[in-house]
Amino acid sequence: MSAAPTRPRVVLIGPMGAGKTTVGHLIAEAWGLPLRDTDADVVTREGRSVADIFVDSGEEHFRELEATAVAAALAQHTGVLSLGGGAVLDDRTRKLLADQSVVFLRVGLADAVQRVGLGTGRPLLLGNVRARVKALLDERTPIYESVATVVVDTDGRTPQEVADEILAALADPNGADDG
Repeated sequence: MSAAPTRPRVVLIGPMGAGKTTVGHLIAEAWGLPLRDTDADVVTREGRSVADIFVDSGEEHFRELEATAVAAALAQHTGVLSLGGGAVLDDRTRKLLADQSVVFLRVGLADAVQRVGLGTGRPLLLGNVRARVKALLDERTPIYESVATVVVDTDGRTPQEVADEILAALADPNGADDG
C-alpha cells in the first residue's frame, strides 16, 4: 500500500486585500496545522521584498519565482497554504491546483481598496489604486473562480466569520474537525 500523496489541507487564493494570510492563520490555528505563504517563501529565498523583486528584476522574474514556490509548497506542505494574488495567472499553477481543495476568498472593489490602503509595498498598485484594483479584480476573478472548489465572500465580514465558513465547508464528514 503506497503512502497518500503530500498535499495541503487547503489552498487559499484571491486578490490582495481578500484576507488570505489573516484567514489562513485562523484556519491553521483551528486545525493545529502550520500556515505557509508562497509570497513569504519567495521573499525568504531571494532575501528581498516582493516590491524589490518587481522593481529590480521585473514582474516576469517574480512570476517565475512564484510558480516555483507554489509547486514546491503544493508538493511539500500539509497545512494551510496561502498563494499570492497573481499565482493563479500561471498555467502550470492552475494545473497543479486542479486536484487540490482550493478556497477563493472573493472580495469586492470597495472592501479590497479599503484593505490595501494606498498600496504601499504593492508594486501592481502604483498610480490610481482604485482603478488598478478594479482592473486586477476584473482580470483575475474568472480565473480564481475556475480553480476554486469553494468560494467565500469576505465583504463586510470579520476574518473569523470567513474562517468559520471555510472550516464548516471543509469539515471532515467523519467528524475529525469537531471542536
